Amino acid sequence: MNINFPNPPMHSTEIIDADAPTIESDPAPGISEAAIVSRVRSFVHENFLYMMPDFELADDDRLLEKGVVDSMGIAEMISFIEAEFGVFATEAEISEANFGSLRAIARFVAAKRPYTVG
Repeated sequence: MNINFPNPPMHSTEIIDADAPTIESDPAPGISEAAIVSRVRSFVHENFLYMMPDFELADDDRLLEKGVVDSMGIAEMISFIEAEFGVFATEAEISEANFGSLRAIARFVAAKRPYTVG
């Protein structure tokens, strides 16, 4: 069964707004590593440390070693990073070096995003 859809008429006077958001638009252009750390820290506190409001988490603290997250938590973190920053991790990139601490996550995200600033 072949279904043909009519093409919408194209007018030579049609103006396209180059600044209009698109599906492929960058969710957070020009974000700094410090801002990435801050957003990931907020996610960690809201999703893993909500029962421990006084827990102090330093940028370089090992998330697994400190008991902040487990393997399921890492999976949730990866989903958050994909949704929040538009960064996708390959299976080979899912490691302690890239997801072991807030700073490691920020470095990983910054390296994968072409417009991240200092």
